[in-house]
Amino acid sequence: MQYYDPNTLSFILNDVHQLEELLKTERFSAYDRQSIDLLLDAVKDFSDSALHPYVKEMDEKPSYFKDGRVKIHDQFGPIFKKAGEMGLVGAFMDEEDGGMQLPLIVFNALYFITEAANNHVSGYLGLTAGASNLIINFGTDELKQKFVPKMQEMQWGGTMCLTEPQAGSSLSDISSSAKPKGDDTYSIKGQKIFISGSDHQFADNFVHLVLARVEGAPAGTKGVSLFVVPQYLVNDNGSIGDYNHVDIVGEHEKLGQRGYCTNHLAFGDSGESVGYLVGQENKGLSYMFQMMNEARIAVGRVGTGIASAAYYTSLQYAKERPQGRKLKGSGKKDPSQEQTLIINHPDVKRMLLHQKAIMEGSLSVVLQCAWYVDKQMTTSGDESNNYHLLAELLTPIAKTYPSEKGKEAVDTGLQILGGYGFTMDFILQQYLRDIRICSIYEGTTGIQSLDLLGRKVTMMEGAALKLLEGEIETTIKAAMSNKELKSYALTLGEGANQIETCLSHLMKYAMEGNHERYLADATIFMDLFSTIVIGWQWLKMGVAVLDHDESFKQSKLYTLDYFYKYEMSHCKGLQKTICHDSDVTLKMSAEMF
Repeated sequence: MQYYDPNTLSFILNDVHQLEELLKTERFSAYDRQSIDLLLDAVKDFSDSALHPYVKEMDEKPSYFKDGRVKIHDQFGPIFKKAGEMGLVGAFMDEEDGGMQLPLIVFNALYFITEAANNHVSGYLGLTAGASNLIINFGTDELKQKFVPKMQEMQWGGTMCLTEPQAGSSLSDISSSAKPKGDDTYSIKGQKIFISGSDHQFADNFVHLVLARVEGAPAGTKGVSLFVVPQYLVNDNGSIGDYNHVDIVGEHEKLGQRGYCTNHLAFGDSGESVGYLVGQENKGLSYMFQMMNEARIAVGRVGTGIASAAYYTSLQYAKERPQGRKLKGSGKKDPSQEQTLIINHPDVKRMLLHQKAIMEGSLSVVLQCAWYVDKQMTTSGDESNNYHLLAELLTPIAKTYPSEKGKEAVDTGLQILGGYGFTMDFILQQYLRDIRICSIYEGTTGIQSLDLLGRKVTMMEGAALKLLEGEIETTIKAAMSNKELKSYALTLGEGANQIETCLSHLMKYAMEGNHERYLADATIFMDLFSTIVIGWQWLKMGVAVLDHDESFKQSKLYTLDYFYKYEMSHCKGLQKTICHDSDVTLKMSAEMF
């Protein structure tokens, strides 16, 4: 069963995002096109044999909590061992830190393959990668030496512990405490919920990155510090020491991603939990944002992977399922004719194009975001800062669009299967359950939308937005010279103007100090903004595909045409909603509900 298209992935990596430009830089000079292709093939082989065959079984035999420990599917054992041997955990980290020093765009391409194959797996790897990278960047040499090597080998797991029962997504309300012990360590106490990958039988230790408040710290986010709190203490010789009283209180039983365990943790309840400060006191949230931004791109990538698997599942079904007959010139059906395959019905083609347009556009924007991070690392001065701003602006979009629209795409795939899609016999229902979490993980859609409109488009007096406008204009100019693409280029230009019109309308509220009104329709603005960004990605693909063979070229150009007819056309309605004078969501009081 196909779950992604290697040719499309290669096209987006190499033709759309010019991977070889990155490989010419000093940082990535150890790699060339051939070596990257070998890596992609190796991960595909790994995914074909060890991941994809178990995706349904991991849902049917989910993780569970018993006698204070979590048990996950037995196949995770060989998966983690092989992933450690392949270096997948530290693949994007510097060679001097034990990594492979791959471009981040390649790292994300590799993980996309695994997520399309089996979305229950990559969270364990990715969280461990993110946690170890944060320790590398902000921890002491002692912390690096003590924890990172075994995390990169997947002998030890890594987590991020932010959310608390009483605080939810409001990190300013964190109440977990950290009391100095007088020996550069702290006594950690508190509860953390929704902590993914935090216990299982295939790791000897778990390294938790915990946000907590040191006694006397300022209120709000300015008083949050970051600590490494291992499940077991580690002796000076690297061996496992005493239990550090990180207790597993229970397992959150979930709608989807049931093979990926998510737990409730208690620090310091059954005994003292010792923590090691990362960086400076009260700077913890700024450090954690590195891991959170990596995780947000990863969530968008997971949504893209699930949408890809769902697309190829429904495509196969549409190519095999006969039903109905094609209309004749008279507009009538001939019952004596054989049934036609449902892929020949225009409405089924529309649904497949919907899936394809969303999934491939999502993949391109995720890799675009990673490319900007790579460019930031391989340039200097103002140029590097500009790429940083572009990555910051695109991160909430790379997280949100694949999550929200990917969910829609999977639902459309289920519709193609009709009644069979609603049964447990086919995996579409599982993919719909699995992807549902993506718009909640790592900051909900509402939070990402507030971030985009409230912070990202206004930061440095709109510098990031101006840079993105320049990027879009470059693509428009390239497309205008081709008669096949000119109309799409003009439509994209209109879309960029719609963003400006909406911001001009909203800015008057911000200037008046009415920030609640300014942000009231942030989610609608996200919908508009991200649709136009994906339209830009599709136009980039249109420009890049012109020299390809006719079949591949037409497939991409027809999908581009679909996106502009059916998706970009929504932008006018979104603009009308955003610029409407009604403030009903502010006027409607809680009592009126």
